[in-house]
Amino acid sequence: MPVPLISVLLPVRNASGTLDETLGSIRAQTLDRFEVIAVDDGSDDGSSVQLTTAAAEDQRFRVLQSQRRGLVPALNMGLAAARSDLIARMDADDRMLPQRLERQRDYMLQNPRTDVVASQVRIFPEETLTDGLRAYIAWQNDCITPSAIANDIFLEAPFAHPSVTFRRQAVEAVGGYRDGLFPEDYDLWLRLFSAGAVLDKLPEVLLEWRDKPDRTSRVDPRCSRDAFNRLRAHYLAQDPRVTENRQRLVIWGAGRSTRKRVRHLLGHGFEPMAWVDIDPRKIGNRLDGIPVVSPQWLNRNPRPFVLSYVAAHGARACIENALKGLGYTKGMDYLNVG
Repeated sequence: MPVPLISVLLPVRNASGTLDETLGSIRAQTLDRFEVIAVDDGSDDGSSVQLTTAAAEDQRFRVLQSQRRGLVPALNMGLAAARSDLIARMDADDRMLPQRLERQRDYMLQNPRTDVVASQVRIFPEETLTDGLRAYIAWQNDCITPSAIANDIFLEAPFAHPSVTFRRQAVEAVGGYRDGLFPEDYDLWLRLFSAGAVLDKLPEVLLEWRDKPDRTSRVDPRCSRDAFNRLRAHYLAQDPRVTENRQRLVIWGAGRSTRKRVRHLLGHGFEPMAWVDIDPRKIGNRLDGIPVVSPQWLNRNPRPFVLSYVAAHGARACIENALKGLGYTKGMDYLNVG
């Protein structure tokens, strides 16, 4: 059997209601020289039978048994078994558009320095979506260049995990998937970015991403807000844009909830020279001995480096406009932090 042009890494646990739809979307790909590494993580709902049937009918499908060891061990098991240098992630409740594998493989061949390429996504079913999820997908679908991803990587996870194709060597070089009290995909993107990997995204929808009440990001403590905050702070504390400006660091946002998130970064030995806020009741005060100043204070030389932590709806755009008006450039003079 020839070496596949791309390996699809598909972890499965109890997905019988959606699995056939997912497998059908893979079979319908315009690139047909692929393999599917389906890792059954101890399913007991009929998924195992569906996978076995698929493998019996199509030799491109292989089934591995992980015996309920969890998502990360299942991913690493599949990664180790893959025969292609290109790995396309997929989940057992989503749908690939027919050109997904072909478009992402072609892009990786044409861009040998790119380590990860994702795609825009369409989330469904439409009637269940919250305003917050719509806003997140809109942001994610707008974040489509390596520079945009680099400048906003500490805001949110820039990719839908099952939309991604990556070079196996790049992921193995940073240790593969890691298990811990953090979201395994965001941790991987941050590790790759910290290692100098090039992360990119095709400006087209190649994945239909299913929303459901028991989505991992909603129910798993590894995806709690505090888990994200700790993870961001860990990698933010290593980012050269921050470390090289640690003496000129300013935090925009002096509210209680903002300061709670900032503590994770301060725990790495950072101390801001000022807090920025627009509330006149806070301006002029000191928090832990550090002054609270107005945005106009930033109009100075040498220019401080700003970490904007404000998460209130609509506030981020206002802060970016204010910083641009003062001549600040994202990625060079400031970063947004989720």
